[in-house]
Amino acid sequence: MYDLSLLNLRLFVQVCEQRSIARVAQAEALVASAISKRLAQLEHQMGAPLFIRERRGLRPTAAGETLLEHARTMLAAANHMQQEMAAYSKGVQGQVRVLVTASVMAESLADHVASFLQQPAHTSIRVTLEECVSPDVVRGVREGRAAMGICWDAADLSGLQTQPYSSDHLAIAAHKSHPIARMAQSAAVHFSDVLDYEHVSMPALSAVQILLTRAAAQEGKALRHRVHVSNFDAALRVVQANLAISVVPREVALSFAANTDVRVIPLADSWAKRQFAISYRDAALLSSAAKALLSHLAAQSPQALQDGEGRDLP
Repeated sequence: MYDLSLLNLRLFVQVCEQRSIARVAQAEALVASAISKRLAQLEHQMGAPLFIRERRGLRPTAAGETLLEHARTMLAAANHMQQEMAAYSKGVQGQVRVLVTASVMAESLADHVASFLQQPAHTSIRVTLEECVSPDVVRGVREGRAAMGICWDAADLSGLQTQPYSSDHLAIAAHKSHPIARMAQSAAVHFSDVLDYEHVSMPALSAVQILLTRAAAQEGKALRHRVHVSNFDAALRVVQANLAISVVPREVALSFAANTDVRVIPLADSWAKRQFAISYRDAALLSSAAKALLSHLAAQSPQALQDGEGRDLP
């Protein structure tokens, strides 16, 4: 809609943060009048005043605050684009973007990607991992925003090609003094056994939280939320403080629980064992770098490891 200058937006953001044209001019080695002229041009393009001039400096108007939010997003996107394109000028021959869920990211994915990149044939490839909830992983792959995605295979992967990846086993993390920790010493623990206790909750759209909400509903109950957190590490720290219990992947919890008062009790429910899948639109459309990464990750699946071999893609 407007022929916006990134320089004008960058100066605008700096003035908002510094509340002073003079300080920005000094930092940028520009004259203050040149910055004022650029800000006036930006106000003309926006059709609204962007600053209120006060005794202690400039303060963004309501319109200015709105533009500030968008300007930061645009500048970040431009910087990201510049970094990715610069990689090609430095000899990078492949760029692979992968969308993954928190459960996948928290386990061994980073190690698998690292082992892939350490191979001499892959030194010119760059892999970007972006954490999302399962619906966003699938949507991003369908829309072509990423070469592939990795999430729980119970997600709606219709229309996408898939390869099995790793698996995990959901478990209860509880403080050693919690009744569930004592109960686990003599009996298997099902999810129905823990529904009367307060839980640490993950984001509502996360695969784990959706699964637990449905499982509780099948028991005719609702989860009792005491603390809401954004990741497994935060959930386990809440458990360590004995504020609540949490359902987390056993593989993640065990590494945290070492030398702490947290006890990890695998759930006996059949649905607690989950399989993750790598999804992509069409193997034939993947770049050579993406095909190589896909083959490497697919070779890490339990079945592939058992067979002792991976499968190269066409």
